[in-house]
Amino acid sequence: MMNLAKASEQNERLSLFDTKWIIKQAQASMKESPIPIADVRAAKSEGGLHDYYSNGDYWWPNPDTADGLPYIRLDGESNPDNFDSHRLLLRSMRTHVANLAAGYSVTRNEAYAEKAVKFLRVFFLDEATKMNPHLLYAQAIPGICAGRGIGIIDTLHLIDVPFAIETLKSSSSMTADMYQGLQRWFGDYLTWMSTHENGIEEMNAPNNHGVCWFVQAAAFAWFTNNEEMLRFCRQRYKESLLPDQMAPDGSFPRELARTKPYGYAIFVLDNMVTLCHILSTPEHNLWNFELPDGRGIRKGLSYLFPYLQDKSTWPYPPDVEHFEGWPAKVSSLLFAGLALDSKAYMELWNSLDSDLSDMEVRRNIAIRQPLLWER
Repeated sequence: MMNLAKASEQNERLSLFDTKWIIKQAQASMKESPIPIADVRAAKSEGGLHDYYSNGDYWWPNPDTADGLPYIRLDGESNPDNFDSHRLLLRSMRTHVANLAAGYSVTRNEAYAEKAVKFLRVFFLDEATKMNPHLLYAQAIPGICAGRGIGIIDTLHLIDVPFAIETLKSSSSMTADMYQGLQRWFGDYLTWMSTHENGIEEMNAPNNHGVCWFVQAAAFAWFTNNEEMLRFCRQRYKESLLPDQMAPDGSFPRELARTKPYGYAIFVLDNMVTLCHILSTPEHNLWNFELPDGRGIRKGLSYLFPYLQDKSTWPYPPDVEHFEGWPAKVSSLLFAGLALDSKAYMELWNSLDSDLSDMEVRRNIAIRQPLLWER
């Protein structure tokens, strides 16, 4: 009877997802090979081969100087010539690991797990190829700084990886030594981002960057069994993120003031929902938590959802870039739909396309395979 009940629960969970699409993605990832950041040298980086490097998105050569230095900022306008190879390699690794782990979850095909483990070993563990667990040189600005705290948002895409690793734990390819090594890497990275001045600066950022710091901290703390950090994340969600960033109507004014208000509004709410999903327990249900004036995740969802259903009603200017790519299939609709028992959220989730062609929109969606997050 227990086996039948477990099988029924598994089938009900899988019915939420397009398993044919998941297997298709896993098959595509089987054809790819790991490319570590150590193989791609960043000429302007002050770090070494194993140190992640990127440039700030909205920074451009200075037209008033012969060498273009120092760079100047044009909000919302991404410079296509900035170095982003490490960012793309990190995202590619995350995508393939998530695809393969989801494929393994659906089929129990050990080949998927074996390939996912190869990606993980090359990126995180092998001495010759691994990425060092810090972001000292992320979102550097030529002529101004070697790296910034704001760069920690670059690893937002890593939040998929711990959940993939947990799925792969039942595989014969995921040895105990490797699992523990991956826990150490994420534990070391969490220590760095919570103690280094760059990390502390990002933690205290009063906009989506602060939210994304806590999403990462929560995911990595969950994976490394860091209960102290999980408690800290819950506390800051209640005492800082909600009261300091959400307006009484459920909007996020700092995001609405940007040149891409629609995309940023979706992005910050998506990550606030992810925080609720990671941090909620029977004893600490953030889905139902509200400030005395009623602000909470329900209020945020109620504010934005009508504009996700019908973008033509959006009351703010269209985004200067990539407006046509939104709305997209963000995992927050699924997580909130399940947690709040909302048929409308689930229907919109199901209606949106899983295959995103706009690369900027893809960059702003951290979770590729929400199946891995159903726990």
